[in-house]
Amino acid sequence: MLSEQSRLKIDREIAKYPPDQKQSAVMAALAIVQEERCWLSNDSLREVADYLGMPAVAVLEVASFYNMYDLHPTGRFKLTVCTNLPCALSGGNHAAEYLKHKLGIEYNETTPDGVFTVKEGECMGACGDAPVLLVNNRRMCSWMSEQKIDQLVSELSASAAREQGGK
Repeated sequence: MLSEQSRLKIDREIAKYPPDQKQSAVMAALAIVQEERCWLSNDSLREVADYLGMPAVAVLEVASFYNMYDLHPTGRFKLTVCTNLPCALSGGNHAAEYLKHKLGIEYNETTPDGVFTVKEGECMGACGDAPVLLVNNRRMCSWMSEQKIDQLVSELSASAAREQGGK
């Protein structure tokens, strides 16, 4: 079931729309649930559909259309590398290959420790900062050289280790 905290957040999003159009909050609701659960299971999609009073297939259509929604479990840190043409011409493909080699995984794979998943992404609207990548759909990282990738992976690995130590 949706947590009380998620319901409150979704209700704030619903309030932005006319009362008969609460389904307009579907994208925000999916993001809220994914942030809490780290991915969107079929049960999660049904819960969002029920809460918004819309068919489950309509929620699935939205979730499967946009690449920011994860319909399968991901690592603690999902790293999405832009390989669209402007980024590709500015080192995006090299950055992606370096990152995959460093982590020992391919696109759509997760490291054995569950910390990292690497995804290939479309344009992120930051062509002037290429190559770019997103961390968990929220943090944009620009001009990702090998050195900056090393620093990012080290920072995120340390964060994951601290989280594990606190459990």
